[in-house]
Amino acid sequence: YIKRDVIPEDASNYQTIYAEKPGAIAAPTAGLHFSPEIIDTLKKKGIGIVHITIHIGYGTFIPVKVSDIRKHKMESESFEVSEEAAKFINDGINGIKGGKEIIAVGSTTTRALEYLATKYGKVIAKKGICDLFIYPGYRFKVIKGLITNFHLPKSTLIMLVCAFASRELILKAYQEAINMQYRFYSYGDAMLIV
Repeated sequence: YIKRDVIPEDASNYQTIYAEKPGAIAAPTAGLHFSPEIIDTLKKKGIGIVHITIHIGYGTFIPVKVSDIRKHKMESESFEVSEEAAKFINDGINGIKGGKEIIAVGSTTTRALEYLATKYGKVIAKKGICDLFIYPGYRFKVIKGLITNFHLPKSTLIMLVCAFASRELILKAYQEAINMQYRFYSYGDAMLIV
């Protein structure tokens, strides 16, 4: 969908400011919207931030081709959650020590956190792989908000946001985005869903 040759700026523009470990086939694009200045502003407003490692895999981009979405096989993606991040997230979920609601940056981050909570009953420190396919009907255990880009139709990502906000609300949001000429996909605009 990007109809131009690769340019040198893509190496820095298509990378989050907090990326550290190689291994993903693509950038976690919701994170592309954050600059050091935005992170500093959020921290000054008392918003806690923790990082987890997500290695985006090909499964994120494979369209769902089965008529019964429950039969779609989600490809695994690797992730790593530190002790510090797990404690912070669980404190937020449980309202401990001024814990706040968890807003995930990105659908792949959401999948990793929800995978841990589904499998272990809470977010634990772990390096592993996630193949959780979230689609309408899923009951979220961790996140109360999501920052994500506008996704392709028939993708696992659009199904995740529909599971979180409802298909009807997402269709309204997408229609508004089209009307307002928002940009979609990797270099596109983000939306906050709460």
